[in-house]
Amino acid sequence: MKKAEVVYRWLMLLTKRLTDKQLMLILAIVVGLLAGLGTYIFEELLHGIKHALVSWFRADEASLLYFIYPGVGIVLASLFVRYVIKDNISEGVTRVLYAMSRTGSRIKPHNCYSSIVGGATTIGFGGSVGPEAPIVLTGSAIGSNIGKFMRLNYKQITTLLGCGAAAALAAIFKAPITGLVFVMEILMLDITMASIIPLLISSVSATTLIFILKGFDPILHIAGVETFDLRNIPMYIALGLSCGLISYYFTTVNSAIAERFHGLDRQYKKWILGGAILGLLIFIFPPLYGEGYESFTELMHGRIDTLFNNSLFYKYKDVPWVIIIYLTAILFFKVVAMAATNAAGGVGGTFAPSLFVGAFTGGVIAYISNTMFGMELPIINFTLVGMAGVMAGVMKAPLTSIFLIAELSNGYGLFIPLMIVTAVSFLLSYYFEPYSIYTKKLEQRGELLTHNKDKSVLVFLNLGELMETDFYELGENATLGDVVKLISTVRRNIFPVVSREGVLLGLVQLDDLRADMFDQQKYGTPVDRYMIPPMDTILPHEQTQSVLDKFETTKAWMLPVVDRDNRYLGFISKSRILAAYRQQLVEISEA
Repeated sequence: MKKAEVVYRWLMLLTKRLTDKQLMLILAIVVGLLAGLGTYIFEELLHGIKHALVSWFRADEASLLYFIYPGVGIVLASLFVRYVIKDNISEGVTRVLYAMSRTGSRIKPHNCYSSIVGGATTIGFGGSVGPEAPIVLTGSAIGSNIGKFMRLNYKQITTLLGCGAAAALAAIFKAPITGLVFVMEILMLDITMASIIPLLISSVSATTLIFILKGFDPILHIAGVETFDLRNIPMYIALGLSCGLISYYFTTVNSAIAERFHGLDRQYKKWILGGAILGLLIFIFPPLYGEGYESFTELMHGRIDTLFNNSLFYKYKDVPWVIIIYLTAILFFKVVAMAATNAAGGVGGTFAPSLFVGAFTGGVIAYISNTMFGMELPIINFTLVGMAGVMAGVMKAPLTSIFLIAELSNGYGLFIPLMIVTAVSFLLSYYFEPYSIYTKKLEQRGELLTHNKDKSVLVFLNLGELMETDFYELGENATLGDVVKLISTVRRNIFPVVSREGVLLGLVQLDDLRADMFDQQKYGTPVDRYMIPPMDTILPHEQTQSVLDKFETTKAWMLPVVDRDNRYLGFISKSRILAAYRQQLVEISEA
């Protein structure tokens, strides 16, 4: 007997007196502690690599190593993924969403550690991405694999997956409420008491463990948040509009660079291009190194001169117009650096870059207003609120953004400006692009779960499994007599007519033959006399919602499936889709 089976049976004996709810609460604690431990290991490894590489640089000199480090990190991470893991571990949050919709919330075991190694290597060497997506994938994988080991059903495994994601995010920011809201808003887990309580327990467990291991110091040392001033509302509205536009720039540029890299036919070309772009940007703008938390913390506290450390522009750090250009360039080039890192093979996310870009958006607006127009805007407030604004626009997650900044700033004094800016930014960015940076690709492929249960159930349906292939094909030279012979031996009342190459030419329906099928003198009539074109066709990997729309438009109950060259593959019936829908609804609603 395998060791895993022995452990499973032992656990079953220990927990046999527990109800399902009690078992889920205990497992939520276990998932939270393991996800918190994974987060701690990730952060220690990342900061250890970064400290060893750059801590000895002189502040007043630009180092050529900034040009070299990022490319080395991308290559090491890519080699680890390709030859050790042999699987794709990029786009962590997107992969979690994909697992929820396509693999029964089952994530491969290696994801419990692979994103830690790949992400820490990428970011520690200067990759301009965030640690949140890799660590969320790690936490989700821990929850998923514990649920799978305990042989739980889909709903329970999904809940534990969400517990892992919530715990990981709560641990990395020391913000348990943010972890809970993130899962509800981004991963779109059902908002029920059965899921909320385990999520809360998991988040608190992870945060408590991080407090024990690292102390109570927040990830961002924020001091001096000023009281909200009603006179600044117009500027907060302007900040919200700016964040909305920057969010659209963020997602658009990220997609464009990813497509450009995707067009390269060799991995070494991606390494060269990505390493060159990233190395050059970091050499010119050192604040782009890594996730950037230190940089925007310095910015929000007004220590702008430290952002010029190791920069070619160090001697101009006190010149206002240079500062404005420098900060604005960092804001826009952060997106390029992030996209190049991921596209070249690095492992990281867009969470921290969105916070970075938001902080610099708010900081630039406050600095320009104060320097050039004599205003007295609180730069700390504007950087914090700007972080929430861009994050809400990029991730389409206004509640997560609000609660994250509220928890990071140790209070809710900024709640009103946070609500103003995130609402304006979200609405403007939603106008340009309704899907987040995590969900756009999944939605295009019909693989996105939403809070709309009807649409979510459709995501689980597999058209390939619903397709019927036992229809008898008629050749293009078939006659009425051939069809009459078939009718006596088959139960189908519709026949596809295909060419020698398998191309669908049309359909012959039994109802259209009734007038002549008993007249033997007409048995030599070519079948194309009775053939009609299909009312519509279905592609093999088409979205289920699109297929249902075709049934609704044509009023048909049966439509043929063809490939992109119009070769006949089979039929799908509306009744079969509806039967599968009802069955799937029962399965995902199982307690």
